Amino acid sequence: MPSERVQQLRQVELFAGLKDEALELVAKVASEETHQLGTKIFEHGAPGDKLYVILEGRVRISREVPGMGEEALAILGPGQMFGEMALLDESPRSADARVHNTCRVLAISKDAFDDLLFLHKDLAYEVLWSIVRMLVSRLRETTNKLTFLSISGKF
Repeated sequence: MPSERVQQLRQVELFAGLKDEALELVAKVASEETHQLGTKIFEHGAPGDKLYVILEGRVRISREVPGMGEEALAILGPGQMFGEMALLDESPRSADARVHNTCRVLAISKDAFDDLLFLHKDLAYEVLWSIVRMLVSRLRETTNKLTFLSISGKF
């Protein structure tokens, strides 16, 4: 029977297709954090050093727009992840992550994840293909949104 942590990870798009053994390895490098309402988990421009999986509560991903204030890009809930781009590149955070409702998250550091993939090549291969599928899905979604905006004259 898979552990509770493995079951939590399996709900996340990035890890959904991984085998139990691979998920157990990822679970070992994950740590649980609690963040209170009104706090920022990270902010735009900060170093991207962790991926987060929401266990409870909600997180608002947003950007400050000069002259307009905060623009919410997404409100995420249990089973969703954020900060995953930190695992893929060395770029700073592209948005703020603010606690929308007090939340409990799993945090996976980039360094620990990189070490894990280096030591377990089969896991690295599985994660690579999972990332490719996730990025292709997001690209299709973005293309559809841009098509809609250009057709509706809002672009």
